[in-house]
Amino acid sequence: MAEVLVTGGSGYIGSWCVLALLADGHTVRTTVRDLKKEPAVRAMLTAGGAPSDAKLTVLRADLEQDAGWREAVEGCDYVLHVASPTLTSVPKDDEMVVPARDGVLRVLRAARGAGVKRVVLTSAFGAVGMGHPEKSRVFTEADWSDVDAGIPAYQKSKTLAEKAAWRFVDEHGGIELAVVNPVGVFGPVLGSDYSPSLGLVQRMLAGDLPALPKFAMGYVDVRDVADLHLRAMTDPAAAGERFLAISGNSLWVREIAAVLRERLGDRAAKVPTRELPVWTARALARINPGLRILGPQLGRNYDATSAKAQRVLGWSPRPIEDTIADTAESLLALKAA
Repeated sequence: MAEVLVTGGSGYIGSWCVLALLADGHTVRTTVRDLKKEPAVRAMLTAGGAPSDAKLTVLRADLEQDAGWREAVEGCDYVLHVASPTLTSVPKDDEMVVPARDGVLRVLRAARGAGVKRVVLTSAFGAVGMGHPEKSRVFTEADWSDVDAGIPAYQKSKTLAEKAAWRFVDEHGGIELAVVNPVGVFGPVLGSDYSPSLGLVQRMLAGDLPALPKFAMGYVDVRDVADLHLRAMTDPAAAGERFLAISGNSLWVREIAAVLRERLGDRAAKVPTRELPVWTARALARINPGLRILGPQLGRNYDATSAKAQRVLGWSPRPIEDTIADTAESLLALKAA
């Protein structure tokens, strides 16, 4: 078994990666920006089924500071670099791009210096499919977002951070890199810190959306994202490759709403049935931050394929309808707790 560092263990994907590694018998370290978060991290892992004697060390390291990274990676075989600035509002470019890009380079420099075999970077579909004219085909790993097309800061940060990582490995060598590019991430929550994608389901269940925004994108289960990270970590075929993580095809928001009503019955009574016209959504986006974030996505279908991950790594994501139901059940349980 290996010694593995997971950056950002208090985050949604990071915590599930830690759980998957522990279940596989690995010794795990994880970083947080503030050690006051350690009890919350351990509570989330316990909620996810981790044993109380799990081989886990929690360390302090910040993507915006050099301190702590050398110690975090020392003696590790692999690093899963999951931590990244999170989309919570409508940020300016520098607020997202600089810490994301500089953080990736800090982790790679430290990992290379410590003799780490491979880093698996959590990128995003935002580094693949943004800023393009509408396509009639699905997006693949060969696609890159166009950062000069006025794309949102979060997607721009993901694109530039991933490109910086590939450039570092090309120029310096001495370490392997694999990249996982998830689409919107759903799945069970372990605490109140979860993927922004889940906010869509939460708002539908709560009746906070008077109508459904019209856009389509891919979704994937957080547990399957963690599984793909582990496969990319150890499979020789993953070195130097990027892998899109999507379950099936893209879904329109109205299709997600239909799954919620079908699976939850009366508990989904507040889920809207009416779809908001695109022109109305764009007008409301001027005063509604949630719609403003969607911006370029309104009216568009951003489909992708995980054929490469399935073919090369044997990855097999669960049906997204099951994930949507599990997401809703988990959010309702969290609210009731």
